[in-house]
Amino acid sequence: MTTQTSPLLSVRDLRVHFFMDEGVVKAVDSVSFEILPGQVFGIVGESGCGKSVTVKALLRILEPPGRIVSGEILLRHSSGSRNSAGEVITDLAALDPGGPQIRSIRGAEIALIPQEPMAAFSPVHSIGDQIIEAIMLHRKVSLHEARAIAVQLAYDVGIPAPEHRLDAYAWQLSGGLRQRAMIAMALSSEPRLLIADEPTTAVDVTTQAQVLRLLRALQRDRGTAIIFITHDMGVIAQMADHVLVMYLGRVMEQGPVDDIFHDARHPYTQALLRSIPSVSSAPREALPTISGSVPHPFSPPRGCPFHPRCPHFMPGTCDTQVPRLLPVADEHDVSCFLYSPAGEPAR
Repeated sequence: MTTQTSPLLSVRDLRVHFFMDEGVVKAVDSVSFEILPGQVFGIVGESGCGKSVTVKALLRILEPPGRIVSGEILLRHSSGSRNSAGEVITDLAALDPGGPQIRSIRGAEIALIPQEPMAAFSPVHSIGDQIIEAIMLHRKVSLHEARAIAVQLAYDVGIPAPEHRLDAYAWQLSGGLRQRAMIAMALSSEPRLLIADEPTTAVDVTTQAQVLRLLRALQRDRGTAIIFITHDMGVIAQMADHVLVMYLGRVMEQGPVDDIFHDARHPYTQALLRSIPSVSSAPREALPTISGSVPHPFSPPRGCPFHPRCPHFMPGTCDTQVPRLLPVADEHDVSCFLYSPAGEPAR
C-alpha cells in the first residue's frame, strides 16, 4: 500500500440501468467507492449482484441496452480538467464510450483481465502478435522494440521459453498459460489500475494459486492498483486490502479486509463467511448455506434487497425502506437497519 492519500479512482453514486422490453433492470444502484494507488480492492458477491457490470461501466464497455444513468467515475491521471483542489481528473462517466479519449485510457491507464481468455484472444492471430499490437497502440515504439517488450512481459508472468511461445495461438496453450498471456497483454502499457474479473474461475486449483501469487507479486513490484472481482471469499482473504460486498446492485458492506473477516456486520457478509470451508470442519458436515435465492432483477423486493433471506428481518422496516450506507468503524461502512436508525432511508 502506498502512503499517498489521493485516490486513483473515485466512483460516486454510480447507477447503471438496462432498459429491456420486460422492464428496467437496476444492475448497479447507487454504488460508491475509492481505490488508492497500489491497493488491491476486492468486489465480492453472488452471481448477478452487479460486480462485472460495475467494472464494465468503469471502462465504458457496457453492452446495449445498458447505460450509465447517473454518477461519476473520477480518474486522476495525466490529462483532464483540474478541479478546485488543483487535481487533474477525468470523469469517465461523461466520456463518449467510443470516443478517442476513453480509448486512450483503456489499456493504457486501466486494463482488464477477462474471465475467459480463450474468448478474449483471437484464434487466428498468435498471442505475440496480439500483445505486440496492444503495446504499439499505446506506446511509441518500433515493431522490434515491441517484440522485445512482449518477450520480457511473457517472461515476467512466468511463460516458459517466451521467444517461442509468443508465436503460438491461444488454442495451442493450456488454460494457465492463456491466463498468463492475458495478464501479459493487460500489463503491456503499464496501466496504473488492473481489473481482474474472476481471473481464476476457468482454471484448476493449482493454476489458480499460481495466478494469484503472480498477481500479488506484480502488484507489489509494479505498484499497480488492482480491482479483483470474485465470488470466492477465500480468494478475497488472500488477495484484497479492502473489500466491497455487493448484493442485487447495491453495496451491503465495505471496509478493510481484516474488518470484513473478523468483524463483519451485515447479515449477508456474515452468511458468505459462514459458507467458507474450514480445515476444522467435521468430515461430511454440510456447509451452511444462505436460504432462498437472489431475487429476479425485474422484480426486486421493496426495501432492503436482502430482507427476504435475512435472519434478522424486521417487518415494517426492512421491507419498506432502503437503509443508508453508514460508517460503523474507521473506513468500515454497512447498509443495514441493525446499525442505521429506521426513518433514515437511502432514498
